Amino acid sequence: MQRLRNPRTGIDQGEVALFSEFESGGSMWTGEGPRERRKTVIYREPFRRPPAVHVSISLWDMNTDAAIRAELVAEHVTEIGFDIVFRTWGDSRIARLRAAWLAIGELPFDDDWDDVD
Repeated sequence: MQRLRNPRTGIDQGEVALFSEFESGGSMWTGEGPRERRKTVIYREPFRRPPAVHVSISLWDMNTDAAIRAELVAEHVTEIGFDIVFRTWGDSRIARLRAAWLAIGELPFDDDWDDVD
């Protein structure tokens, strides 16, 4: 986790191997139609509120005999983590995929007061 000079702003980042299925014959490589893989990421430190999360493909190994159809998103973003979700459809064949992520948000601070009703 990087801390900016403002002690309330935190940046965390990493990479996640989502799948590698060409050797095992998994459905991302051999299947057709809608397919999905997801992996939960936990931040190194919790944020005060859900941060802004950016995800991108850092490695993809795809068959080029068919159209390449893919979606990569962050879902269920919370103060402690989120899900990286990769989807494909049709006859796209994906051997393996690695995703990079970046989270930027407000960190807890010693002087924070929790609202009590």
